[in-house]
Amino acid sequence: MKIPKQLFLEINRWLSFFIIWMPGYLGNKFRYSLYRSHFFSCGKKVNILPGCYIRDFKNISLGNNVQFGPNVQIYAAGSGNESIEIKDNTAFNSNVMINADQGGKITIGNDVLVGPNVVFRASNHVFSNRNIPIRDQGHKAGLIRVDDDVWIGANAIILPDVTIGKGAIIAAGAVVTKKVDEYAIVAGVPAKQIGTR
Repeated sequence: MKIPKQLFLEINRWLSFFIIWMPGYLGNKFRYSLYRSHFFSCGKKVNILPGCYIRDFKNISLGNNVQFGPNVQIYAAGSGNESIEIKDNTAFNSNVMINADQGGKITIGNDVLVGPNVVFRASNHVFSNRNIPIRDQGHKAGLIRVDDDVWIGANAIILPDVTIGKGAIIAAGAVVTKKVDEYAIVAGVPAKQIGTR
């Protein structure tokens, strides 16, 4: 007996929901065991807490000892040129969004700390033609690069075509729209340098 396609999709959604929300130590181990072969590459000791949603594993590379807090969202789908690379010893707090959809590229270095509710968005909507709704104008892909030993505070937003230099600190609530120098401390909207380490 053949299972109709719609029923198969529905069962798949229920299983995915269960895997995403499975609690505790066993849930973390199960997610890692199941997901690691789907990533482009995946290191050891990757911890994926409940509620994490990942789209297009094949465009995502993870190093060793990467930690994802509850409800992190990772997107790397769209045109086929998307990529996310996260290197070793990097930790993301809860509710972080790492979004490289629509051709974006995001690279996050070693020993990076990311606070809760931070958004990385590597592509923007095109809006140049006033006669066409923005939603129908497509996206302009960009690149976000975060070098090693960076601390990004809660609720910060990192926009396309931004490089954050080694050892920099991004203050809570900052909106980063341009390059941040090594060991700089930036804050505000848009983010401006307020000090150095």
